Order: sequence, then structure tokens, then C-alpha cells
Amino acid sequence: MTHSMRFCRNQCHAAVLPPPGTTGVAAVYPAVSRRPSLAVANRHGSILSPAPGLHAVIFLTGLLAFAAAPLAAQPQQAYPRVRQARAAKGEVVASFFSRKGIPYPPPGLLLRVFKAEQEIEVWAAPSRDADYLLVKTYPICASSGKPGPKRTRGDLQVPEGFYRVAGFNPASSFHLSFRVDYPNASDRILGRPPLGGDIFIHGDCVTIGCIPITDDLIDELYLMVLDTHDRGRTVPVHIFPARMTPERMARWREERGRWYPFWENLEEGYRYFERRHRPPRVSVDRRGRYVFR
Repeated sequence: MTHSMRFCRNQCHAAVLPPPGTTGVAAVYPAVSRRPSLAVANRHGSILSPAPGLHAVIFLTGLLAFAAAPLAAQPQQAYPRVRQARAAKGEVVASFFSRKGIPYPPPGLLLRVFKAEQEIEVWAAPSRDADYLLVKTYPICASSGKPGPKRTRGDLQVPEGFYRVAGFNPASSFHLSFRVDYPNASDRILGRPPLGGDIFIHGDCVTIGCIPITDDLIDELYLMVLDTHDRGRTVPVHIFPARMTPERMARWREERGRWYPFWENLEEGYRYFERRHRPPRVSVDRRGRYVFR
């Protein structure tokens, strides 16, 4: 693999290893279930786990035809990098939460990404009806694009908006990674096809359009998100251009940039959490605007 091939060009994980003990090309067929995270190969070749409420059946193909018998998807723990992360970081990760009086895995987990500050905040709730507490802040170690949302494939932008974790890749080309569900309903209304996809939070500190942290730190973050997911909880991911303080909003308003109306909408969700320390319920109206309640 050449150095240029290792950059994440909004197709971050197109060449990865198949699940242990499998060969060929795998196709994913979701079905309703309440099972722990399973790792399977998606149609792009990425190793993903379905979001809560889904599981996958893998049908292997040969070079010319589909094989007749499906194989069971592999648990995350079957992957060496997940096992290694668990052995090295499992107790460390649990201690982050215990110091805050939060059980592990937590009843609720939220990731907040700030592009300008290059930070990922991890928030968690000690119970389902409790306020969220800041558990950890991770530095983002590479970036691409400029302030503003992602609106089409190949624009090199990191998305901005309100997302959730949609899958896991334990055999990523970028160590470990989990996928953000871009494009969401707002992106599909406001974006310009083709919208692109495969936006991941991953290791390896190289990217164009994704959110990278170091391999050592993705071991921790991957376990937090995976273990919360396996508890049956959705993990929201809020991505902002920057911390949306009154001073910054005033400056953006004076600059009259093209994204200011969109950022005003994002600020509503930002302020909701800042005031309540609980993630809002997010929906999207017909104009593509986020609605918070």
C-alpha cells in the first residue's frame, strides 16, 4: 500500500481484512435482533457491525458465484486489535468512568466533536435520567477541509451536524474505526448528490474527510463506544465547526458567511446540551433544519 493510498478520501476504509476464518467477498443482509456487536464486511469491503437492533448474515462468494451456505458473523472479540485493546485498555477505560461515579458500560454516552479546537469530548450519564458528565477529551491529530458542512462527495469536508454511531470496523486500514451515519436526513435535503459516505472516527492520524486520533487513544474510545453499543444504547455524535460561544457566533454574524444560517441552527442544539447537560432529541424538518426537543 502506497502512502497516498492510506489517506481517507471519504472512502476511509475500502481495503481491509475479512473477518477471521472467512474468505471471498461478503454481502450483508440486516435483520431485526438484539445481539451483541458482530463484525461483518459491507459491500465496500469495510468490516462493520450493525447499529443497535440489527444483526447480519454473511453469504460468501467465490470468484464467479455465491456459495450456498451462510456463515455466522464474527464477534468483535474475535479480532486481534480488539482483543489487544481490551487487554491493554479495558481497566483504564473503566477507571475513567468510575472516577466520575458512572457505571461501566455507561447507561448513556455522547461524543461532541469540535473541528476548530480539534477535540472530541466524551460525555456519559450515571443513569438514564441523570445529567451527563464530561469523562474524557481526546485530541484530533489531523484534519482536512475548512469550516462548514459536508455537502457532496469529494469536497474534502468533515461533516457538521447531529449524527450517531452506525457501525464498527475492527480490521480497519486505520487501526480501529467506527462509522458516523453521514449522510443523515438533513444532509440528504441540503446536500448535492452524490453525497458520499464512509465517514469514520479512526486511528492512524491521517485523513481527508474523517476524524482521526492516535492508535493508542482510538483503543480507548473504540472500547467505550463498542461497550455502550452492546448495552443496546445509541451513541450520538454531535459535530460542530467550533465551540459555539456567544462571542464566536457574534463574529460569524458580522462576517455574514454563507454558513451562518446553518450554524445558527447547529447552535440551537449546542445550547440545548450546554444548558441541560442532556442530549436533545433531534429531528429534521422539510427544509433540512434540525429540530430539538
